[in-house]
Amino acid sequence: MQLAVHESGSGPRTAVLIHGIMSDHRAWHRVSAELVAKGFRVLAVDLAGHGASPRSRRYTPRGWADDVVETVTPLLDGPPDLVMGHSLGGLVASLAADRLAPRAAIYIDPAFAFPRGIRGVLFKFAFALAPRPRRAALVRWNPRWSAEDVEIELATLRDWDKRTILGFADSRPIVPPLRLVAPSLVVLAEKSLLITDAAAARLRRLGMTVETVAGSGHTVFRDDHAGFMRLVAGWLAQHEHAAAR
Repeated sequence: MQLAVHESGSGPRTAVLIHGIMSDHRAWHRVSAELVAKGFRVLAVDLAGHGASPRSRRYTPRGWADDVVETVTPLLDGPPDLVMGHSLGGLVASLAADRLAPRAAIYIDPAFAFPRGIRGVLFKFAFALAPRPRRAALVRWNPRWSAEDVEIELATLRDWDKRTILGFADSRPIVPPLRLVAPSLVVLAEKSLLITDAAAARLRRLGMTVETVAGSGHTVFRDDHAGFMRLVAGWLAQHEHAAAR
């Protein structure tokens, strides 16, 4: 499936950004702007069932990854310099990375795990049946978001196909990467709902750098945008210095 892609910048490096569930490329607006300022050409996709992309009859993590690869490959001259994904987008990015072979990957509070047993079943039903939140609820739940991010979230929720939650109906594919395909940074919320201490330890054993942004919730780059970008910029500089040696 061909996805909608928002392209910005014309720098010599390319970054592919993959949003989380209920969202779309608009969530990255500040991240995209800073990457463009650092010399990146940014390709921010809307996953199937989100934003301006088509709906699908069936949603799966592997299907989303297939769509990303099919869409961005013709837009690339070679391997992307960076693939970045948040939550569901982190899982999709890890699946797409096997074929895109990026020079670096950043996974933000990625959906590499899912609550098990009755807790997982209740989580899925609550997610699927809950009404789209109103502005006041979003502000209450996310006190560190900017007013612009609240408005973007309301807009992306209106464009979201709630059937995408069925992509998590079978949680067996929701697992951490089994191998390291590129130098990788995992950025966690202070109290991640998806990555336990044991899961973080496994990622470190794979060779990933795992860092936590203090005081942040699941959407780390909205809760503490400056702290998130400092972490990303420092890690990218370190990675590029090591690659140049």
